[in-house]
Amino acid sequence: MLSLQDVLRHRQFRAGAREMSAVSLGIAAWGLVTGVAMVKGGLSIPLALLMTFVVYAGSAQLAALPLMMVGTPVWIVWATALCINLRFVIFSAQWRPYFMQYRLRDRLLLGYFSGDLTYVLFMKKFPEARDDEGQVEYFLGASTANWFSWQVPAVAGILLADVIPTHWGLGFAGVLALLGLTYSLVSDRATSLAAIVAGAAAVAAFSLPFRLHIVVAIAAAVCIGLMIEGGGDAGRRLRAALDRARPAI
Repeated sequence: MLSLQDVLRHRQFRAGAREMSAVSLGIAAWGLVTGVAMVKGGLSIPLALLMTFVVYAGSAQLAALPLMMVGTPVWIVWATALCINLRFVIFSAQWRPYFMQYRLRDRLLLGYFSGDLTYVLFMKKFPEARDDEGQVEYFLGASTANWFSWQVPAVAGILLADVIPTHWGLGFAGVLALLGLTYSLVSDRATSLAAIVAGAAAVAAFSLPFRLHIVVAIAAAVCIGLMIEGGGDAGRRLRAALDRARPAI
């Protein structure tokens, strides 16, 4: 991997940080909510700080917290976090062509800093893997902005949990910000259909334990996207159906 100095000077690093900063409001809101929730849920400040820096996964933290507070066996807590974060297996499979040439140590570091919005922005910027476009620099720029946008408000929420009222509705503000970002990324028939399928799959699978409906929704959206963009009879039939339904999408 390139040296830290070369990465920081690369134009794609700055581009990634800039584009991620544009959507940092929703990330910050969720980070603040998660920090407050950890302390109000019963974790000590040192343990909450350790959790936010080591786990670095808001949905897994919020899901594991109530289980920890009621003394749930450790294996159930781990299984819950694993199920919720299965979506990163899908993300990693998509990232593999871009980063497979790096050493295991470097790939593990990239894996730690990966995030949902980082994945979305990266794939929008680089739909194909190429060695000459500063892809890893863009990833690191976006990931750095994402990390700070999450951790700074999360630490503030942990340290100021006793003075931040829970009725502020910060979680809902974060949802609205992320919905606005999602809508801005729906730019063609493929992404429109993928979004519709993901939403329908999430609702249909909502009763699954451990929030597996998130994984089901992501997998369904990825499959639809691959069918539309890929070849084969199924892809051609789906594209033909979309062409006939164009006025409705």
